Amino acid sequence: MAPVRYGDKADPARGAIVRSIRFAALWKAWILVFLTAAGCGNTLPDSRQMVRSVLEHNDVNSRAESSKGGDYASSAPARRTAIPAETAEIDARLRRHLKVEAAISGAPLLGGNRVILLQNGPAAYKAMFAAMSAARNSINLETFIFTDDEVGRQFANLLIAAHRRGVQANVIYDSFGSMATSKQFFDAMRRAGVSVVEFNPLNPLHAKGSLLKSVKQRDHRKLLIVDGRTAFTGGINISGYYEKGVSRSPRASDVPEMWRDTDVEIQGPAVNQLQRLFVAHWFEQTGHLLPVADYFPDEDHPGDTMVRVIGSTQDAGFSQMYVTLVSAIWHSEHRVYITTAYFAPDPQLLLALEQAARRGVDVELIVPRHSDYAVARYAAQTHYQELLTAGVRIYEREDVILHAKTATIDEVWSTVGSTNLDWLSFASDDEINITVLDPEFAQRMEQAFFADREQSREITLQSWEQRSFRVRMRDWLAGTVQTWL
Repeated sequence: MAPVRYGDKADPARGAIVRSIRFAALWKAWILVFLTAAGCGNTLPDSRQMVRSVLEHNDVNSRAESSKGGDYASSAPARRTAIPAETAEIDARLRRHLKVEAAISGAPLLGGNRVILLQNGPAAYKAMFAAMSAARNSINLETFIFTDDEVGRQFANLLIAAHRRGVQANVIYDSFGSMATSKQFFDAMRRAGVSVVEFNPLNPLHAKGSLLKSVKQRDHRKLLIVDGRTAFTGGINISGYYEKGVSRSPRASDVPEMWRDTDVEIQGPAVNQLQRLFVAHWFEQTGHLLPVADYFPDEDHPGDTMVRVIGSTQDAGFSQMYVTLVSAIWHSEHRVYITTAYFAPDPQLLLALEQAARRGVDVELIVPRHSDYAVARYAAQTHYQELLTAGVRIYEREDVILHAKTATIDEVWSTVGSTNLDWLSFASDDEINITVLDPEFAQRMEQAFFADREQSREITLQSWEQRSFRVRMRDWLAGTVQTWL
């Protein structure tokens, strides 16, 4: 598609996009005002030094594990034993990424999983509804946004129906993310027997711990676990604005109404780790254990995919996913493909992307042309000049509101989750991502990336340098507050 020209009258990115998600902008704006007034900023660790120090410290052990096949061999005994010559380079690349990630991550790498890529709301909801309808023991649901609309009521009805047939149903919803949903909606589920918890209530009388932490720390996770055997996670909230997939708005040809997002369905040992994150959040918020159910059944191994579950929390001081992603980019050798809804990176992430491009790695970034939070989009544009100059290719998807948070690197390493590339996700919110070390899954991720790229317009350095003074000033102003985005 033709490159975008900025600063002309054709630029449609103005104002609110979708009526039902205006509160999402209010969420970020209110946090910005609150933290600015409190004089609170965010800090992130020196990820490159952290990676270097850990690798040097573990160098002897890493060499020993490598000589035995290391994490790769021990975690995936069911994988192919004979590697064809044409896949030797990919396999070597996989082992290098395994070594780096094993050195910096505190989470175990688990083999024996089956991972299905679910693109957009209709596919994800269909799979979720089927799993919930077949639940026999427990359903644990955690979400940032839980809307009282047709989709939200479908989830609520399935939870209530599951409870009536003897399934233990538990829900954690974020007080800020679901602020547009009435208290009566959640009370109705409680009266029907569903256990429901509000994460960090906004009401100061119900705040857990300090008021500042209660406001700042949000549960941005999206997680559904059924019977301790099947899990869904990614970027998809519970709301009707995902329902119609990726068609354009019938009301306006220049403003998209539909949302583009990505989830995964997981079966295997990784579900156990996701369940542990839910249990920990429940205990943190309530002070007591979950109602009795068989949340941790005997593990099965339905596939041969290696998965690492990374649950980031503000209590850790920084996002483990941030360090993991930056280290993967620093050690990339071939390609880095990133799709993100919000792009307000810190200097370290920017440098990692630029240095990768300068050493010949194919670095490509897809961001939204339209956003539910315009300031974040304008702040992202303050980095276009330096990224384009370094050789990073930037695309903006126009026909939808792009909300996915995914990356795939070197045809072997991939991540799907709730973490945006912004400061709130890196240093404030509680998030969940999975990383997948698997060439076949990476291939599916690349196909999804290419499909998004086909529906995007490339931003070239020449077109960007021709943008108007108004656009330059708008983006500069947005960039001044990006550390709170």
